[in-house]
Amino acid sequence: MTQANAPATPRSTLVITAHAGDFVWRAGGAVALSAARGEVVTIACLTFGERGESAKAWREGRKLAEIKAIRRDEAERAAATLGAEVRFFDAGDYPLTATAELTDQLVAVYRETQPDVVLTHPTEDPYNSDHPAANSMALQARILAQAIGYPGDGDIIGAPPVFYFEPHQPEMSGFRPEVLLDITEVWDTKRKAMECLGAQQHLWDYYTDLAVRRGVQLKRNAGPNLGLAHRTLAEAYMRPFPQIAKELA
Repeated sequence: MTQANAPATPRSTLVITAHAGDFVWRAGGAVALSAARGEVVTIACLTFGERGESAKAWREGRKLAEIKAIRRDEAERAAATLGAEVRFFDAGDYPLTATAELTDQLVAVYRETQPDVVLTHPTEDPYNSDHPAANSMALQARILAQAIGYPGDGDIIGAPPVFYFEPHQPEMSGFRPEVLLDITEVWDTKRKAMECLGAQQHLWDYYTDLAVRRGVQLKRNAGPNLGLAHRTLAEAYMRPFPQIAKELA
């Protein structure tokens, strides 16, 4: 087979999240869309959310090791539903501490997966310091993975665009919905993935309602709005770096 006829390498998406459920609530639609297009999606899950995001299990009297196992199982089933691979780092939450060691592990993931797109938390969240910590390491690892002199296996990466997914309290976290992603065609898949997260069942309806609201905003910004009934669901994203383009669109 000649190089001209060689199969194209599938696009790669890397999602870096603080807790086991974050990638589902905030970016499940984007993950499902990418997977449906045949792209490779890798989720780097830094913690299980075992201490701060598993209140239901603690109230049931479960122990730490058991809660980790529950959250791992939930995240694995959710990722499989969305069509992605999830990798766990078990770095411990509440607090998640940014360290050189954990950042170095993320550098290795960047170089291995060679992402075309990166999704992660925004820089601010006054209600949960784990999220900014994950953001800090995600961005630092992206920089280091580009440096030819930084030690480690694999080829250096380019400069993949980064999208911040929406935090739970956007108004308090400096979040602006700069990109509205239509996830209508994969909404049922995202909802099924959400329902894998029994430890946080109280969020199922919240994130369903949020998808509806963002869908209304998407339609309002997509062209003529005649007030006709529609069922559009969306996710919101923010971009920390400039968009590169040859024409304005």
